[in-house]
Amino acid sequence: MFRQFTLPITLLLLISCGDKKESITPTIQPITESVYASGTIKSKNQYQVFPNVSGIIDVIFVKEGDTVKAGQPILKIYNMVQELNKENAELNAAYSDFSSNKGKLNDAFLAIGLAKDKLYNDSLLFNRQQTLKDQGIGTEIEYEQSMLNYHNSKNAYYSAKVRYDDLKRQIDYNSAQSKKNVQISSTLANDLTVVSKIDGVIYNLTKEVGEMVNTQTAVAVIGDATEFEMEMQVDENDILRIKIGQQVFVTLDSYQDLSFEGSIIEIDPMMNQSTKTFTVTAKFLEQPEVLYPNMNFEASIVIQTKEDALLIPRNYLLQDSFVIKSSGDTVAVKTGLKDYKMVEILSGISATDEITKPAK
Repeated sequence: MFRQFTLPITLLLLISCGDKKESITPTIQPITESVYASGTIKSKNQYQVFPNVSGIIDVIFVKEGDTVKAGQPILKIYNMVQELNKENAELNAAYSDFSSNKGKLNDAFLAIGLAKDKLYNDSLLFNRQQTLKDQGIGTEIEYEQSMLNYHNSKNAYYSAKVRYDDLKRQIDYNSAQSKKNVQISSTLANDLTVVSKIDGVIYNLTKEVGEMVNTQTAVAVIGDATEFEMEMQVDENDILRIKIGQQVFVTLDSYQDLSFEGSIIEIDPMMNQSTKTFTVTAKFLEQPEVLYPNMNFEASIVIQTKEDALLIPRNYLLQDSFVIKSSGDTVAVKTGLKDYKMVEILSGISATDEITKPAK
């Protein structure tokens, strides 16, 4: 059965009298203004590995956690078309090779010799007919025939030389081109083997033997084995305050009771449109003993530090520009540095003024 209870009037009065506003006086102490960011640990020189050709993974030479050298094979891709193209280029190179066409060139060279000999003989006959004509001996038809034979032999000789030069130039060109095609096909064939660009560690293998890959498919993640960096996202509202060399204090989820110091080494100038953030990279001044890529951390980037600042708690600030004195007066103040708890007061109140906490 429901019963209604009524508090005594004296108890209500006591509660009302006890409702006293909180008040403090400002303190003088150090304050550090920081920009807060979160991010993940990245191995130095960490990158995603993409194949240069499409195909099916035939062999994987490494496993996750393996240490590799620059140029060491990671995996091999099978591409039948590429293999056939290489074989075809090698066959064409063999067919077009200079030594394989030397016989044709020799025949053309012999043709020049024969044309030259005929030209010599026809030249002698023409000169003889010319002499006989000058002496009034012989017929006009014989003279004209010898002259025609001479001119035809001369043209045949020059034509034989031109054919030889053209044939040699064509053979040289085909031979050189076929060798280049072999080099291109061999290079493309070499692209079937994916190699590491750096000395490092295989942190991740994303594909298995038999899977299809293309040039847009990452097959592995490789990075430095011992040196790590902090990659964090900074809001666009704060990015203009971030500078190279600024001090950073970091706490990692895996090292909850410790803080590590670092400094800013890189600011990516391109903003991420979807998150409205900039990527900022920092290095450790003293790196933790054990780190792995993608470990999470929270960072505090130091913007300014002041040793003797007049401070009040941020929740005592009204509308970011006023405080309430214990007398009830609301006064305007000028603020300076801020952290997540305290704010510096530059003018408006002194260290002896008592202020009250604004009502929520």
